[in-house]
Amino acid sequence: MTSETRKETTLDPAFSSALQALLGVKIEGFRQLQECQKLTAGASQETFRILVSTDQGDRQFALRRCPPTQQGGTTLSQIGLETEAQLLQLAATAGIPVPRVIHVLTESDELGEGFLMAWLEGETLGQRIVKSEKFADIRPHLARQCGETLARLHAIDIDARMRKRLPTVSPAALVQETWEWYQGLNVPAPMIDYSARWLLENLPRESRQTLVHGDFRNGNLMINESGLHAVLDWELTQIGDPVRDLGWLCVNSWRFGKAELPVGGFGTVEDLLAGYQAVSGIEISREDLRFWQVFGSFWWSITTLAMASTWRSGETPSLERPVIGRRSSEAQMDCVNLLVPGKFEQPEDPALDNGTQLPMPAELLEGVRTFLKDEVAASANSHFSFLAKVAANSLGIAQREFLHGPRLALAEHGRLQALLGTGGLDELRWKLAEALRSGLPLKTPGLADHLRLTVAGQLSIDQPHYSALSGS
Repeated sequence: MTSETRKETTLDPAFSSALQALLGVKIEGFRQLQECQKLTAGASQETFRILVSTDQGDRQFALRRCPPTQQGGTTLSQIGLETEAQLLQLAATAGIPVPRVIHVLTESDELGEGFLMAWLEGETLGQRIVKSEKFADIRPHLARQCGETLARLHAIDIDARMRKRLPTVSPAALVQETWEWYQGLNVPAPMIDYSARWLLENLPRESRQTLVHGDFRNGNLMINESGLHAVLDWELTQIGDPVRDLGWLCVNSWRFGKAELPVGGFGTVEDLLAGYQAVSGIEISREDLRFWQVFGSFWWSITTLAMASTWRSGETPSLERPVIGRRSSEAQMDCVNLLVPGKFEQPEDPALDNGTQLPMPAELLEGVRTFLKDEVAASANSHFSFLAKVAANSLGIAQREFLHGPRLALAEHGRLQALLGTGGLDELRWKLAEALRSGLPLKTPGLADHLRLTVAGQLSIDQPHYSALSGS
């Protein structure tokens, strides 16, 4: 929790008054609310860092709540904060490191839906976890610790009441629902359709049903010098195939550049599975693990598009959401490397001044991008600095689209015509997506090469330094 990006927060007077009243009842020796900061990193729920003075000295807490605009219901991907709090309490009794829940909010608290919990000190930023010298000694042990923790998590006994609160889904239904979600976005991304077909044709032969965290990955784990300190963000918990959690932890998106260490960028699959078996007595099939790894990248490739879709519709105005949408090609390339690996070439960067205008469009973009990255991002305001980096990244994508887009589109169009016949580029993209949905054989000659080259080309625009472009 200590590594979240913080946003300057002006508290609503009613919120502040209600919060102080709650703290006065629930916190022993409470004297005064000193500070309340909203943390901007993380998922769709709000988290506040709270500093209070007490008779025993200053203490910190965390308040997790549903944003006021979403009060009164849950989405398809969320279980509700009351249920999340109860899961944390169950996890604690099972020996899983989690923040201690102090109080689940009620209507009389006048703070909405959520819960108050203990504040934990530790690192949650994946990049620091995989690179910081501070964690060099514990990184080699993290994969086994994760395996042991997941084994305990999957063994939690869920009573009938809790089962009614959690979605139960089979692997086939999960793939199909996710595929339909993508189709509803109305964007042709044939590699996503190819991945969905592969998943449905390669379902696990045997699938247990247990509690599944749903988002157990580097970035939702708190680490300290002793190792795994807390498992966070339980909002996607469901009942399903437990191997999904292990596969998700191995997805390349959560290795933060350390692709050679498949478990979170810090460990090996051998250590992860050994830890799991040592606690559970269950040997995990490598074939099943690969299935869920493919599913994880497939799911993330769609989730990023969905985030951009809510920005385009105006539902969630944001500087970051459209850039996140361009991360879909990262996850699609991870699917490429898992399902249709092979050769591809990245386009070479032409000179920014290539042309007759002074300056050229790419040079104009470079000037603004450099200003944002090198000067504005140096702001002492961490939230403002973060947004400047996002803006610089967005301009970098647009710049590469100018430089490489026309040539890559021309090559893609030629491959599509060889596969499907005449038609415009957008028309043929849709035609290929619809053909895959209608049963086009996955081994159709030229299909794998086309998908690999197309996704690699798009990724070279969106994020040319992503590790999947090295074939990892």
